[in-house]
Amino acid sequence: MAEVHAEYESKMKKTVEVVKSDFAAVRAGRANAGVLDKIQVEYYGTLTPIQQVANISSPDPRSLVIQPWDASLLKAIEKAIQASDLGINPQNDGKLIRLAFPQLTEERRKELTRQVQKYGEGGKVAIRNIRRDAMDRFKSMEKKGEITEDDRKDYEEDLQKLTDKYCKEIDALTAEKEKELMAV
Repeated sequence: MAEVHAEYESKMKKTVEVVKSDFAAVRAGRANAGVLDKIQVEYYGTLTPIQQVANISSPDPRSLVIQPWDASLLKAIEKAIQASDLGINPQNDGKLIRLAFPQLTEERRKELTRQVQKYGEGGKVAIRNIRRDAMDRFKSMEKKGEITEDDRKDYEEDLQKLTDKYCKEIDALTAEKEKELMAV
């Protein structure tokens, strides 16, 4: 039964990792290459992450420089950034693309905070869905006679503790990201 427990714990850990990567994509006024993680560029007919076709650097805290390995990708990268929900206009100088991150307005901070809360809530819903699937599995195992009612209750209790642990972790990550966003 330990392997079943480990399987569901692993799924919950992966959910927390997804929430962390979603949070990394939310910019907090500072230049962070993580904001480009979800942006993909058409490269020889295939959608490819920007990190795989260009060098990304941060010369100062408020800007990113994207230097594609293939100069013909400049327009495609520029178009992909404009089409994304990043809210930054790229400057293309013919060799590289500069992204200047402006100071966030109070309104934009609140908007990003709502987005972070939505990501956090989505993560907690995913964890509760994992718990529901596990509970259903335990009930079917009990019906088949594979485990006793007492075993099922113990497993469900352990599962609830895991669920609470990972939901608290997501709450802490959400609060941390909100604090980062609201810091001027």
